[in-house]
Amino acid sequence: MPLRLLSMTSILALTAGAAAAQDSAFNRIASFAADSNIAEGADREAETSAEIIDASEDGMTLIYTDSPLGTVGLIDISDAADPQPGGTIDLGGEPTSVVVIGSTAYVGVNTSESFTDPSGHLAAIDMTAGSAEAETCDLGGQPDSIAAAPDGSFVTVAIENERDEDLGDGRVGQMPAGELVILPLAEGAVGCEGLIRVDVTGLAEIAPEDPEPEFVDVNEAGEIVLTLQENNHIVVVSSDGTVLNDFSAGTVDLTEVDATEDDALSFTESLSDIPREPDAVKWIDADHFATANEGDMDGGSRGWSIFHKDGTLVYDSGNTFEHALIEIGHYPEGRSENKGVEPESVETATFDGTPLVFIGSERGSAVGVYDVTDPAAPVLLQILPSGIGPEGYVAIPERGLLVSANETDLGEDGGPRAHVMIFEHGERPAQYPTLTSAGADALIGWGALSGLVAGTDGMLYAVNDSFYAGSPMIFTIDPSQSPARITTATPVTEGGETRSDFDMEGIALDGQGDFWIANEGHAEKGRPQAIFHVGADGAIIEQVDLPADLTAGATTNGLEGITLAADGSLWMAVQREWADDPEGMVKLLNYDPESGAWTAVHYPLETAETGWVGLSEITFHDGALYLIERDNQIGAAAQLKQVTRVSLDGVTPAALGGELAVVEKEVLRDLIPDLQAFGGYVVDKVEGLAITEDGTAWALTDNDGVDDSSGETFLWSFDLN
Repeated sequence: MPLRLLSMTSILALTAGAAAAQDSAFNRIASFAADSNIAEGADREAETSAEIIDASEDGMTLIYTDSPLGTVGLIDISDAADPQPGGTIDLGGEPTSVVVIGSTAYVGVNTSESFTDPSGHLAAIDMTAGSAEAETCDLGGQPDSIAAAPDGSFVTVAIENERDEDLGDGRVGQMPAGELVILPLAEGAVGCEGLIRVDVTGLAEIAPEDPEPEFVDVNEAGEIVLTLQENNHIVVVSSDGTVLNDFSAGTVDLTEVDATEDDALSFTESLSDIPREPDAVKWIDADHFATANEGDMDGGSRGWSIFHKDGTLVYDSGNTFEHALIEIGHYPEGRSENKGVEPESVETATFDGTPLVFIGSERGSAVGVYDVTDPAAPVLLQILPSGIGPEGYVAIPERGLLVSANETDLGEDGGPRAHVMIFEHGERPAQYPTLTSAGADALIGWGALSGLVAGTDGMLYAVNDSFYAGSPMIFTIDPSQSPARITTATPVTEGGETRSDFDMEGIALDGQGDFWIANEGHAEKGRPQAIFHVGADGAIIEQVDLPADLTAGATTNGLEGITLAADGSLWMAVQREWADDPEGMVKLLNYDPESGAWTAVHYPLETAETGWVGLSEITFHDGALYLIERDNQIGAAAQLKQVTRVSLDGVTPAALGGELAVVEKEVLRDLIPDLQAFGGYVVDKVEGLAITEDGTAWALTDNDGVDDSSGETFLWSFDLN
């Protein structure tokens, strides 16, 4: 059977149990890199971004704003599972938002020379022609969000005239003030002469002179809802520009949050009287709208709300949205101090008769799917992996599609490019998440999983790496459930205290109910080149330092796995060549706990066309060592992620300092098709491999602690027999 089919079979097997609980679900079916739209011959390395996105009326073409390039990009999604580049259109300024009526896209273009001299216009583009703008209309300020009346009679623009965050500690107010603009349309043509300017100054208690309009939406009755984010205020306006209502977005009290940035996941703190400071807003029905409460200056409730247009708070998620992301490993600890998961985006649509709200977490790189049949009691159905820095969403319910636009481009640093991701709603179980801590006795935060081992009790055990130096943990995983469940998190301690010099990259059983852990040393960061014998309770029993003559040639890439062989010795994989290794050779170290002897063999690495190739895991099973060998590339650049086998028959490791035997390896499985089957780009770090007694292999990826990462963790199984 082809590898891709094997991969999909194993992934579906993981999630089959979810079908009983949920008849239908969203699953990612495609991912489109924004740099694919750069014309041939142009600089494909240039920074791109996919920010705000919309679709043509027939749902076959997407259009997104790309601020760094000053363009809008088009994507042909006639075949949603195989999106094709449609090219870009230069707008002569910075596109900030886009909305489509029929096949005409209306784009806000920022042409401001400075914060104190803002300017911009509205551009109308015929998407079918793929031509430059058909007409423009001067807006008299810097446009942010755009929305269209459902009947196509007008578009409305939030003129933000954004503040200078480096001026006066970034506080409002800063002049000139923003406003709301309403532009009538006649058969799609913009009636510039009929432009209505709506003064929204003097409404908010916070900086009433500088309203900072942020996001706008229009309901079926033509009523406009506008957020004034920094003012923590919401305004409802009629289609003729009359202010119908305005009210404060209010504050929240939060418990069980992590409000301290300390490289640890600890959800024991409380926050009081936090302004919501909503960003995106979307009508759910004629009377209710949802807000994503990102925060900005002083706020950030880490959640989302539903308001009645009369100002009544109908629902607030409190800490529940953030907790749902924590449970699937998408908590961005680097945002703990202020905004947590930072909800920023909202989309609403009805799928198969069910009204849904989609809440995007910019820093958590995920989107929550809520059933809002009862606006006072939303039900969380799913959390989807949205890509890095999701900024905008568009639902196409007629085709059963949800699309996310992700603005973050990390290509300059060798990371993933900005992406547009496509999800399909259908009658199959949810593919993501593959791992969760939901259902544990206490809230368990996790991420950056770097080593894996199969226990004799049916459990898997994993460790986190140095990203969480403040909370080194051993996680117990029950793979019999779908998704697999983290049931407990055991701190690794010494004398009752956690150590901050850990970079745990491998875990093994010791055969007596305890563990061995491999630490990737780093001299400059004070991390020891060592292995640790650790009790089942997490207490360190023994530290075994690698011999000094061995570590003399060490680089910043050290131990990346540890495993217990049948003879009681420990095998460890060194990730990359050290100074005393021949080019293309890396050490597999052997340690005998009884005698204290260290020996080694050499393992031949594949050659990388780009970047480097190294080892990231080692596991003993049935007389052989199984290893993960991978490059450090991501997305389309990824070429090598594989499982290999080294038979120990006839292998005699030699003493350190002499010539080492070179082992023979057998390539067992290409993991790239497995990773592609999740519908996104190929992630970099496959770092865990565990093999059960019956020959079932479990592979695990490291999500880098959601730092410059999509936050996605994939745990899946396949048969080695």
